[in-house]
Amino acid sequence: MLQLQFLGATQEVTGSCYLLRVGAYSLLVECGLIQGTPEDEARNAKPFPFDVGSIDAVVLTHSHLDHSGRLPLLAKAGFDGPIFTHHASADLCKILLKDSGYLNEREVEWQNRKRQRKHLPLIEPLYTMADAELVMDQFVPLDYSVETEILPGVKIRLNDAGHILGSSIVEMWLSDKGVTRKLVFSGDLGHRGAPILQDPAVIKQADLVLMESTYGDRDHRPWDETWDELEQVLLNAKHDKGIVMIPSFAVGRTQELLYAFNLNYEKWQLDKWAIFLDSPMAIEATEVYSNHRELYDRETKALQQRNGNPFKLPNLHISRSADDSMAINQIRSGAIVIAGSGMCSGGRIKHHFKHNIWRRNCHVLIVGFQARGTLGRLLVDGATQINLWGEVVSVSAKIHTIGGFSAHADRDGLLEWYGHFDGRPPLALVHGEPQAIEPLAEQVKALGVERLFVPELGNSLDLVHMKQI
Repeated sequence: MLQLQFLGATQEVTGSCYLLRVGAYSLLVECGLIQGTPEDEARNAKPFPFDVGSIDAVVLTHSHLDHSGRLPLLAKAGFDGPIFTHHASADLCKILLKDSGYLNEREVEWQNRKRQRKHLPLIEPLYTMADAELVMDQFVPLDYSVETEILPGVKIRLNDAGHILGSSIVEMWLSDKGVTRKLVFSGDLGHRGAPILQDPAVIKQADLVLMESTYGDRDHRPWDETWDELEQVLLNAKHDKGIVMIPSFAVGRTQELLYAFNLNYEKWQLDKWAIFLDSPMAIEATEVYSNHRELYDRETKALQQRNGNPFKLPNLHISRSADDSMAINQIRSGAIVIAGSGMCSGGRIKHHFKHNIWRRNCHVLIVGFQARGTLGRLLVDGATQINLWGEVVSVSAKIHTIGGFSAHADRDGLLEWYGHFDGRPPLALVHGEPQAIEPLAEQVKALGVERLFVPELGNSLDLVHMKQI
């Protein structure tokens, strides 16, 4: 038997999870959190749609929670096998999964206080920090470009995806009863020319490609225009004498911002600002980035030789504690605050919004994808009021969306990456919303793809005959 089942990130961008059956063995590629509305996130607590005890291994493309975030839950449910991923991804998962467990505990603690007052049964967190720490013992770190047999009949090779540190394109060879099929999982593909990391690796052979489609409906702004736009926003904000708030993903986006600030420190007059990195998780992730210099691209290695650590600035203030964070809100002008979470759904950025988003001279820079149902998406869509801890707050700050900063490949990048495959192999489009998948599917068909799959949740493919079952 060679079979693939799509159990997440089908016509949505979170909850990546794919189940493979290879003869007597079963493995998962990804085990990600579903993110978005409360209704979306409630799906995380539902039982896994497979026998957890039958899973022999997991392959993880990268550390972002929409790919890794249910691994502690999987282990809690009985999975005790190996989790294969790149060394840097394992290092980042130590940070991200532990933080996710902490947030689960805090949310349930808050909910249970309310439930107690109403004499309702108490609830338990999805998983805890302790659960997250335990699952790390199951990680098996791998290097890029090394072919590894992870189960009888299953070999993998990781290649740099250029999305975040340690992100991987996975080549996978599956063999059973004399039949072998090669699958390629794109994971999340990086944006060509992005700072710090290499561009996505080129793969030429596959029997089936699973490709993300997050930005399948658009092309990003060129990098030079992105830098110019960011510079102009900062100059305008300086003139307005307010605060600049940047909700930023702790892994990837924060390091790109710090790199850009380092590279353009004098040109953008950044010496006129106090810059705050107000996210314990981003602080730890930046340390991991600093420790994996072997993964940098040529330009970042050159910047490092000239300026030292590419993520350090003379006026960068590291805000580890809650007291450090609260002190920032005493500042009324001249501060750039980089804080989590990247979609504004939690973390310290919401506290900065409460103190500043109603002020007309303040600015919010949106520098990452905002999923449906998140506070960040509301701001991008022009909300004039937001709800913060039960209080309605007016949005008077200027909202800037700088899309060119995306860590995902755009439409042209996706088409170029797939275009390197010989013979236009069968393609499944995943990890994208319908409005992104549909135009990308039309573009792909124009390349001559004969078998194109846009799977729905639960759909399966017979990999021997490459058809839906």
